[in-house]
Amino acid sequence: MKNIMFIAPPAAGKGTQAELIVEKYHLPHISTGDILREISKEDSEIGEYVRETVASGQLVKDEIIYQLIEQRLKKEDCQNGYIIDGFPRNLEQACEYDKIIERLGYDIGNVILIDIDKATLEQRITGRRICANCNAIYNINDKNNTPKVESVCDQCGGKLYQRSDDNLESFQTRYKTYQEKTEPIIEHYKEKGVLKTVNGNETVENIFKEIEKII
Repeated sequence: MKNIMFIAPPAAGKGTQAELIVEKYHLPHISTGDILREISKEDSEIGEYVRETVASGQLVKDEIIYQLIEQRLKKEDCQNGYIIDGFPRNLEQACEYDKIIERLGYDIGNVILIDIDKATLEQRITGRRICANCNAIYNINDKNNTPKVESVCDQCGGKLYQRSDDNLESFQTRYKTYQEKTEPIIEHYKEKGVLKTVNGNETVENIFKEIEKII
């Protein structure tokens, strides 16, 4: 099994696809957020640094991120493949990631781009509603995914809410950041011949089928 990296704009469904792969192929899901949360619990110098940095709303230094990712990828469960999530976020990090896996003797594997048009993403984000009780997700802009009763969860009757960052202004900012920071990574891996593209406008099931063909 090859290593897998997803590249996708906000709300493209990257997390959902990663969960499906984990469920079917039992690959470890390596998330920088999870790594930082675990390290912050440690009674160590680096644990204290991460704890204080995250609490203050600052970003953990790239050098620390590189060190933590390399330590995680050295573990036995990554020997037969893994999914890397939330990293790299820019071209500099991608180049450093390449060096890390080269040191570890790993293959880059499959870099999978979930390609989806901006208008679809806007509808997904601005229409998303979440149940405050069971976390079920609906979308009022998708007739196949609207609740039967407005603002009420079909599953548990809980109240639906809209996340504070699920608005058009926030989306525009996040999408611009994606274009500026993440799109150069696409070109980087395209040049290396490892980039594969799937159509993110399809259903979750069809996207997963395309990913399975790549895997």
